[in-house]
Amino acid sequence: MNGETERRELNPPQVLAIGFAALVLVGAVLLHLPIASTTGKPISFLDALFTATSASAVTGLVVVHTRDTFSLFGELVIMILIQIGGLGLMTVATLVFLTTGRRITLWQRIIIQESLGQYRLGGIVRLVKAVLIFTALVEGTGALILAWHWAPLLGWGRALYYGLFHAVSAFDNAGFDLFTSSLTEFRADLVVNLVVSGLFIIGGLGFAVVTELTQIRRWRHISLHTKMVLATTAVLIGAGTLVILVLEWNNPATLAGLPLGEKVLASYFQAVTPRTAGFNTLPIGQMREATLLFIIMLMFIGASPGSTGGGIKTTTFATLLATVFCLVSGREETSVFGRRLGTLVVFRAMAIAVISMGIIAAATLVLLVNGDGTLAQALFESTSAFGTVGLSTGITPELAASSKLALILTMFAGRVGPLTLAFALMQRAHGKVRLPEEKIMVG
Repeated sequence: MNGETERRELNPPQVLAIGFAALVLVGAVLLHLPIASTTGKPISFLDALFTATSASAVTGLVVVHTRDTFSLFGELVIMILIQIGGLGLMTVATLVFLTTGRRITLWQRIIIQESLGQYRLGGIVRLVKAVLIFTALVEGTGALILAWHWAPLLGWGRALYYGLFHAVSAFDNAGFDLFTSSLTEFRADLVVNLVVSGLFIIGGLGFAVVTELTQIRRWRHISLHTKMVLATTAVLIGAGTLVILVLEWNNPATLAGLPLGEKVLASYFQAVTPRTAGFNTLPIGQMREATLLFIIMLMFIGASPGSTGGGIKTTTFATLLATVFCLVSGREETSVFGRRLGTLVVFRAMAIAVISMGIIAAATLVLLVNGDGTLAQALFESTSAFGTVGLSTGITPELAASSKLALILTMFAGRVGPLTLAFALMQRAHGKVRLPEEKIMVG
């Protein structure tokens, strides 16, 4: 009885944060083992911790090259961490419970609900089952297509392994790869570009959205949440492709000199990958600063709630834009697609954006104090870590120890979620107290 009482003193955000921290530590210990290294000698524990955090947070930032540093055992540990981190610890725990026939308690269902970002508790286990089946089907299909495509280049045995690794990494928006420089050698490869981007776009939509789309056929019957996710995602992909195409059109290090079709394909891929995927077909470090700034904005927005991706999320961004638009147009309430958004939703969106900017600013400051890159590079790296993206201008392997620790904490915060982390760290007030109102001047 006492054990049950003590366990329930932890709220769901605290359970999720502690569980994720435990996953990272276990992964770091495994990657620190000599068997995880290609040389038979352990890498530094800090590098192992960084890699484990990056994999568990489905980020993709690396301080050591994955293929050259880690043995098959190490690569499998990374892939498992990616899968658990992408699906969520409680989703994987539910799979274990269902497999072993254990009963899922109400307390565990509440934690699963929190981890998936669902408002309703009913049907939560059924949703988890659908998520697991859907993930297996999508990753399996992607792995087979990539294996078939890479078989002439790598041989069937290696192609099957590479196909599985990259399908898991793509669907979970991780960005880890087993090639020399991400997917730059496949810049003009239509199959690789479309399969990989398709995997991380689907993974970034959110499991609730995908589940709803498989059940509802007409747009008018779709929930407001799904409409906002789909509309925002489409706008960001379309606008992102166009902006990167224009900004990099004459850059000799990226798009200049390429055929038109290859330019469009590369711009499209580089527009969707900042949505927390982390793969790249263009050299990030050689892009123009204007392009880097635009990619930073895309990384900050990230994927959608309840997905394998990070960032402040598409619906948060859309809510903030809608609130500004309604305010300047003289409306007193935020509305989207003919529906009013609650005040609490708007407050949550504002809190997420402010906390996120604070985390990124703090990490950027640490990198700059240590002399790790220019302002643009430090801001890019910090935003990539927070958004669990994994794109880098190339400074990650050379970071100082304290800079690595700063990015580890940033990746942790980005994956757990800024608001969830704040709820886990702060004592939430109980009861409602309405104070006297007084006006102040703003703006």
